[in-house]
Amino acid sequence: MMSSLMNKNTLNISNFDSPVGPMVACATTQGICLVDYMDRDILEAEFEYLAKEFNTDILPGKNKHLDKLKKELSEYFIGKRSTFTVPIHASGTEFQMSVWNALKKIPYGNTRSYKQQAEAIGNVKAVRAVAGTNGKNRINILIPCHRVIGSNGQLVGYGGGLKRKQWLLDLEAGKCAGKRGR
Repeated sequence: MMSSLMNKNTLNISNFDSPVGPMVACATTQGICLVDYMDRDILEAEFEYLAKEFNTDILPGKNKHLDKLKKELSEYFIGKRSTFTVPIHASGTEFQMSVWNALKKIPYGNTRSYKQQAEAIGNVKAVRAVAGTNGKNRINILIPCHRVIGSNGQLVGYGGGLKRKQWLLDLEAGKCAGKRGR
């Protein structure tokens, strides 16, 4: 006889250190649903959203997706990985999902403007909505919102902070050997 708890899709949570500071990740049985920085003011709201969205609790525990995420991020942070294979379990509206899917298509080491991203989803008038949706991305690095910059080439709008954004872009450009990005 299975307990009702075993039927519940528990979200597992794990904290880990990285060159850009302490991070946290959550995963369902289907994939990663959160990768974020521990010092973010909105982190508690993100946990509340995920618990409500997936109608479950967030608990520490083993999860094959979290294990794979940590391995792949470790490789990414030392410049040995440019793509991720760990499954993602993103949650959002149809528009948000289209924006996040467009983000995943920006090649490693490249950047796009918000305008180019709006064009990529076929809605050139949605620049502000695209920017707002990028800001709601809960799966940092795997869904690479750090690759979106202003039309003038300047760094803008990264929830983890512009210093981290610059570090991630520098990493992807091969300029970060041994540096920390906090």
